[in-house]
Amino acid sequence: MPRFAANLSMLFTEVPFIDRFERAAHAGFEAVEFLFPYAHTPEELRAQIDAHKLQIVLHNLPAGDWDAGERGIAVDPARVAEFRAGVARAITYAKALGVPQLNCLAGKAPAGVDAASLRATFVDNLRFAATELKAAGLRLLIEPINPFDIPGFYLTRTDQAVAILDEVDASNAFVQYDIYHAQRTEGELATTLQKHLARIGHVQVADNPGRNEPGTGEINYRYLFAHLDRIGYEGWVGCEYKPARTTEVGLGWRTALTA
Repeated sequence: MPRFAANLSMLFTEVPFIDRFERAAHAGFEAVEFLFPYAHTPEELRAQIDAHKLQIVLHNLPAGDWDAGERGIAVDPARVAEFRAGVARAITYAKALGVPQLNCLAGKAPAGVDAASLRATFVDNLRFAATELKAAGLRLLIEPINPFDIPGFYLTRTDQAVAILDEVDASNAFVQYDIYHAQRTEGELATTLQKHLARIGHVQVADNPGRNEPGTGEINYRYLFAHLDRIGYEGWVGCEYKPARTTEVGLGWRTALTA
């Protein structure tokens, strides 16, 4: 049975972020993930995970001005220094919080930059990040995101992510495979998971349409959860969905779809 981690950027959002750790623990989660920790000190977050006996399995590198609509800066040739400073900041948090892996959001392709420059910048930044993370004992992830939710996002497909990782050539760099984004962009979920299992470091879930909890849409999660067991996926499964009502009301899917 998969091990599920609550994404605190999507779940329990009716309470302040710092209070979501307690809610996750009370809902039966043993692990959490979230977009960014940087609005709080490592000490504040450490107190929460210690108090509620949780582990943090993932957060992102700094990704620019999120509130202004930025979704990463790793492909932007004009912001390499900012990206690299963000890597150092993320490592500081990850080491303090016991986080084993960090996700790098590629970002939207900036206007006026040719495709070759975008790819070269992304590859160079990933090589830098992978080297720094490896020295800290951490893994690096990159995540394809569908272009319907984030128009202009640079990294959209699994095969594109794998090809970029081949060029980066770092032993600690993997794909973050979000089943919701993959369904919207390419489908072939079970086959892709099996084909690229060795390259996938983390899996996330939400259903489609609506990005609500598993079991509310077209994706056959009962099959996929059993499939993850069959093919030997050993990582966490991040619950990065928008609850149709409240998180607690919708959590029955965890047993209904894994029995």
